[in-house]
Amino acid sequence: MHPLIVLLIATIAVFLLIIRFKINAFVALILSAILIGILSRNIPLASVIPEVTSRFGDVVGRIGVAIAMAALIGHSLMESGAADRITRQFIRWLGEKYSSLSMLVSGYVLSIPVFHDTVFYLLIPLARAMTIRNGGKRYVLNALSIGAGGVATHLFVPPTPGPLAMAATMNLDIGLVMIVGLTIGIPSSLAAWLYAVWIDRKLNIPMREAPGASLAELEEIANRPESELPGFFVSMLPIALPVLLITGNTVANTFFSGTAFAQQMVFWGNANVALILSAACGLWVLARHKNMGLRDLAKPAEKAIKDAGLIIMITAGGGAFGGMLVAAGVADSLSQGASDMGISYLFLAFGVAMMLRVAQGSATVAMITVSQMLAPLITQSPLPYHPVYLLIATGGGAIMAGWMNDSGFWVYKTMTGLTEMEALKTKSVSLSVMGLTAFLFAWLGSIFFPMV
Repeated sequence: MHPLIVLLIATIAVFLLIIRFKINAFVALILSAILIGILSRNIPLASVIPEVTSRFGDVVGRIGVAIAMAALIGHSLMESGAADRITRQFIRWLGEKYSSLSMLVSGYVLSIPVFHDTVFYLLIPLARAMTIRNGGKRYVLNALSIGAGGVATHLFVPPTPGPLAMAATMNLDIGLVMIVGLTIGIPSSLAAWLYAVWIDRKLNIPMREAPGASLAELEEIANRPESELPGFFVSMLPIALPVLLITGNTVANTFFSGTAFAQQMVFWGNANVALILSAACGLWVLARHKNMGLRDLAKPAEKAIKDAGLIIMITAGGGAFGGMLVAAGVADSLSQGASDMGISYLFLAFGVAMMLRVAQGSATVAMITVSQMLAPLITQSPLPYHPVYLLIATGGGAIMAGWMNDSGFWVYKTMTGLTEMEALKTKSVSLSVMGLTAFLFAWLGSIFFPMV
């Protein structure tokens, strides 16, 4: 079959299996990935299952350790009371009325050096505890606010992979990309936050059970007196440590490349190593505050790893589904078709990135693919504006309409306890609001500040 027909059938299959027949999301994604292989003219029948398992294993290899360690960190923050301490401090600084902005700012800052999915996993316990403190109100607003800040910097600001790879491919100055990305990321985040305020009031979804601490445990934690909670700086340590190590690796290899220090930081600043150290730090905070011995930590650690397993399986299932679409040639067909239309480069970048995103799920893959397509076009035909706006337009397209083949969709859906349809109405639309806002500012910037 033609790749675009395969895409259509696979999309329908996922929706029917999950929404109509209520099949487990992991099973539905794996079955749909196999269906893609059977229908595709690019994949021999004998290679379908090896290809699916290979794509599945590749995603587990990339995100498995990080999600497991983030689960340990999050569980330690909740059990020790550190999450509640941080939440109370944020509310004290910003006030009860705008407490969701603390989630937005935290996501915005932390997602610069850390993958957004990991940041969401770290911050969602804080959002849930904050909801408990607010009497169970504004749950969706608090959860969406994390993404409103985190996705913006993850997609527009190096050193995250998408903008970093685009900057290198298109020969852009990374410092300029960071400045423009941070600038346009602010209105994009605020637009998504405003949508979160509206949809939270409209749907009025209560907080539900989800992986991690139960609602009863969260309520017990939220009602503890402050004298029983760890100090603020100790509580922040498990979150700040991976940020410092990963950022330190970036700084060291940017300004001190080739030195012994930079070589050391390649190891210590690796995301997996940084999160392992942070998880150890989180368990130390838990043991220190609860007077627990090493053996006593086995039970909470086992519970956290069990919760992480569910996220890893569903996320990798989505990765296998998206990977099979790429193997079937869907991405190539979409790119070629859009290029043949001869439209404006800004609209081309946005549109193709959006189609690639819908087709295979990964915003980073969409950005990298589009940058490879645009680089020779920029060389052949000088632009009337700075190409950094193409990067922003591409990032805006790459976060549009995130749905069931996006790992971030499943992290959000599972960790909040929402249904698939509720996640589509909240998370997917929020991302589209952010993407459209980023594209609008990129277009306006290319008109009024063409050379930046």
